Amino acid sequence: QVQLVESGGGSVQAGGSLRLSCAASGFTSSSRCMGWFRQAPGKEREGVAALQTAPGRVYYADSVKGRFTISQDNTKTTVYLQMNSLNPEDTAMYYCAADRGFCPSPWYSRVGWDSWGQGTQVTVSS
Repeated sequence: QVQLVESGGGSVQAGGSLRLSCAASGFTSSSRCMGWFRQAPGKEREGVAALQTAPGRVYYADSVKGRFTISQDNTKTTVYLQMNSLNPEDTAMYYCAADRGFCPSPWYSRVGWDSWGQGTQVTVSS
């Protein structure tokens, strides 16, 4: 059973940066898709970024392109989301997601992902 634990959320002023981490365990294969989603109060959960480990491929929502970067460590057990130039619209609960094998299609839909973390709150003040 895959388990995901997020960390790194917090409060920051507009223009600031945060880095989220997602520690994954329980995978039996090196091929996987890891993603970050977010959900603001009263809104649907939306895909922010995803990373297909093999072949290496990344996906970003248009709203975060150029500001957020998804990456993984050398052991492929931790996935990061580096968030720069944050603005109040980025305020949300951020969730790590994982899927064995290839990324769901479309990757930005919450449907099809196998596992979810508990979430970490990101608050950006103006």
